[in-house]
Amino acid sequence: MLIKRSFPGSSANIQPSEITSESAYLNRRQLLQAALAAGVTGVSSSWTEEAFAQGAELKYTRNARYSIADEPNKYEDITTYNNFYEFGLDKSAPFQNSRNFKPTPWSVAVEGEAEVKGKFALEDILKPHSLEERVYRLRCVEAWSMVIPWVGIPLGAVLQRFKPTSKAKYVAFTTVMRPQEMPGQRNPVLEWPYVEGLRIDEAMHPLSFLAVGLYGKTLPNQNGAPLRLISPWKYGFKGIKSIVEIRFTEREPPTAWNISAPHEYGFYANVNPKVDHPRWSQARERRIGGGLLSARVPTEMFNGYEKEVASLYKGMDLRKYY
Repeated sequence: MLIKRSFPGSSANIQPSEITSESAYLNRRQLLQAALAAGVTGVSSSWTEEAFAQGAELKYTRNARYSIADEPNKYEDITTYNNFYEFGLDKSAPFQNSRNFKPTPWSVAVEGEAEVKGKFALEDILKPHSLEERVYRLRCVEAWSMVIPWVGIPLGAVLQRFKPTSKAKYVAFTTVMRPQEMPGQRNPVLEWPYVEGLRIDEAMHPLSFLAVGLYGKTLPNQNGAPLRLISPWKYGFKGIKSIVEIRFTEREPPTAWNISAPHEYGFYANVNPKVDHPRWSQARERRIGGGLLSARVPTEMFNGYEKEVASLYKGMDLRKYY
């Protein structure tokens, strides 16, 4: 593993977070042993920290089964119009304020109701899997949407490797806390760090996705580098970015927006045109990239994925569990 320095030749500038600890090294071996015990083969030597550097090209295959036919938004749309409050409240703030964020090296802690736990380097979490591209629609609670060609791996495939126990009813995710690099975290608009969660069957659903790239390259900082969640039938705020912890829990985890405004942001956050936000209608949406005068179109139930996911909520009152 390369050790980065702020100024070439100056060892005094090595950050403690950039040095692989003994425990992290041992946990890497534990995770790889667990993968081998589960019958995982074909590990590629191309899975390295350097492979996930900013702007690096990713090798992937297209998953047509889970891709919509809509034309993707332009790269410029996707990377300059974002909600990522850790970098600021305006849609342009993530693009403008994320240049100093350092997404490598990166590790993710796995905790809670699972047999395999510890702190693992990103490349070791992803290593046994082949990357795939999925074209998903991202629908935000503010009634706008984009179509994005994400690159990543199915969430369920990753979670299964940690062997969640029978007590694992939910999965909680936490964003990194770095106010020196993420100026929005100095603003108490939310309780930091950002936390989100899914029910375990939602997390294991084949549509749930961990993205590490878009348009064939690693994720830009403003889009959640180096690892973010995609649940395409839910509103965009569920798509937690820059994940540093995965925790299996027995009880529904508190989540950032639900803590801040529970009357506006429910735990499930399923796209539902019949349930309006208290301050605006969710019945129609505007596709970003079509101009300010672009026509609004009807919002689809579960963001167009009703056939795939409606069975997850059979018998539930979707106005109560919003």
